[in-house]
Amino acid sequence: MVAGNRDLARQLLGAADLWLFVTTASRYADAVPWEMLRRSVERGTSVAIVLDRVPDGASEEIAEHLGGMLVDEGLTNSPVFALAETTLDEQGLLPEPDVADLRGWLSRLGEDQRARGLVVRRTLDGALDSLSARVDRLAEASSTQVQTIEQMRAVVDVAYAESIEGVSTGMSDGTLLRGEVLARWQEFVGTGEFLRQIEVGFGRLRDRITAAIKGRPAPATELGQALQSGVVDLIIAHTEDANATVAKRWRTIAGADDVLAKNPEIATVPDGFEDDVQRLVRDWQQDLLDLVRSEGKDRRTTARVLSMGVNAVGVVLMLVVFSHTMGTLGGAEVGIAGGSAVVAQRLLEAIFGDQAVRTLAAKARGDLLTKVAELHEAQKDRVFAVTDRIDVDPAGPGRLLDAAADVAVAR
Repeated sequence: MVAGNRDLARQLLGAADLWLFVTTASRYADAVPWEMLRRSVERGTSVAIVLDRVPDGASEEIAEHLGGMLVDEGLTNSPVFALAETTLDEQGLLPEPDVADLRGWLSRLGEDQRARGLVVRRTLDGALDSLSARVDRLAEASSTQVQTIEQMRAVVDVAYAESIEGVSTGMSDGTLLRGEVLARWQEFVGTGEFLRQIEVGFGRLRDRITAAIKGRPAPATELGQALQSGVVDLIIAHTEDANATVAKRWRTIAGADDVLAKNPEIATVPDGFEDDVQRLVRDWQQDLLDLVRSEGKDRRTTARVLSMGVNAVGVVLMLVVFSHTMGTLGGAEVGIAGGSAVVAQRLLEAIFGDQAVRTLAAKARGDLLTKVAELHEAQKDRVFAVTDRIDVDPAGPGRLLDAAADVAVAR
């Protein structure tokens, strides 16, 4: 009835030279004991059967039925001792005559060294003969476990690779140039006439933007905050998608669903993750400002950067980074965001030159993706820690087969 008891029974039976199988006339056909008897046949173990509590008049019928089952299961040579149902003596024991045949058989076996040797040899030979097939099954199961772990880890690699690809697409296709960002950008540079006068040259362009932000840095600050918030949301969303993808795909893998059930935290981002992402984006923004400062190699460029403000130039560079293709925008959004992107691009070109702007944008984009990849590696390690706790040895199947081959040679 208890799984632990059955496991213990299997260990004891595996070490025994002879199995004495005791059952009753009413329970001898039960499935659980016959599972063990089939294992004895598979291992070639010597077996004797005691059938007790046999009702009066039922001995022949039960013996015929049990005998047929033994023949069907390959236990033809197993002796059967039938004990009639009777009254126990004062000590709670069966009457001596009822157990005389069984006691005599066991005594003769114990006293006859040759007979004992035959039983031991028969059981040992059976165990060794069946070893190869049993080890093959064990090695196959072990190999399946190894493959399952490899498949689970591959799912994690693919899910987070897709996440990074999603972040890369989202930060260059105009997805971030929506709603709040566009509103803050228009506050930053103004609209209408400013967009029409973009061609008048850097002097007026610089003066217009300088006038727009002079004495009130809030527009630049608010634009930067809007962009920062958008990037944070983008990274979190794709990381959550990666975790959900891992959970979804693990549920389709035999065995992996059990691991997931014991570790449900895999399907969600950990506590404090949003803080980590915000810190990542702030660090990236600081690196971007350092990049702007380092790009001013000559006095003229430095003067232009300073006249507008390093923070303002950095914010404009962020907008250029996030408007690489604008592939997901449509309708009026394209016109508004496209015009904004053109303004930002032309402004930076007036400060640094067109080639330098492309280089700056590419480096800034690459730096952000690198940071996101490092963040994702930490998330992958969190999931891999779960699979690492599963005690699976990749070399195990091979060692099992080698050991079985060595036993076969030693025989």
